[in-house]
Amino acid sequence: MILRGPAGDLEAVLDLPAAPTTGGHAAAAFAVVCHPHPLFGGTLTNKVVHTLARTFNEQGMPSLRFNFRGVGASIGTHDGGPGEVQDTLAVVRYGRERWPQARLWLAGFSFGAAVAVLASLEAQPAGLVAVAPAVDRMQLAAVTPQCPWLVLLGDADDVVSPQRMLEWAGGLRPQPQVAVLAGAGHFFHGRLPELRDQVAAFLNQRPG
Repeated sequence: MILRGPAGDLEAVLDLPAAPTTGGHAAAAFAVVCHPHPLFGGTLTNKVVHTLARTFNEQGMPSLRFNFRGVGASIGTHDGGPGEVQDTLAVVRYGRERWPQARLWLAGFSFGAAVAVLASLEAQPAGLVAVAPAVDRMQLAAVTPQCPWLVLLGDADDVVSPQRMLEWAGGLRPQPQVAVLAGAGHFFHGRLPELRDQVAAFLNQRPG
């Protein structure tokens, strides 16, 4: 599907729960999931992004995965963060128009997790899931989401420093919930079922 974005068309995929609710506006919540860095091969088909979308679906939520500007069929050029935040907010607006009574969840992986954190300031989601957020690439120090949220990382991450992620999360007020998968690398090779379980457990204990 193609959505209207600030730089032009945005390519997106709508993933629906296996047993979707009936009626055009019946969803109680929906999710928007952001992919990793476009200049390093990140797209909406990334396996962590797909796992996040599927996990939301398993909780009964439709989810929207999309390509940032300049990726796939999305129009535009990579903007290093600010433009991608605006892309995310455009997808959020589409979701809120489609499901006007539904609560929003934001999620992302790596660069996409940082974008989701930044977008949360304007989007004001009911909840947020940040997987291996790129704290060294994006300016997140002064960003403090006010919703319940989860930071999930592997302690063998060789792309984003686990210590930096933990220090960043520990300095936030209010603090996010933090989950660490022992021995997992940045891309969670062989660990996606555990990632899904951690996210599902968080979703099950939060409203929305």
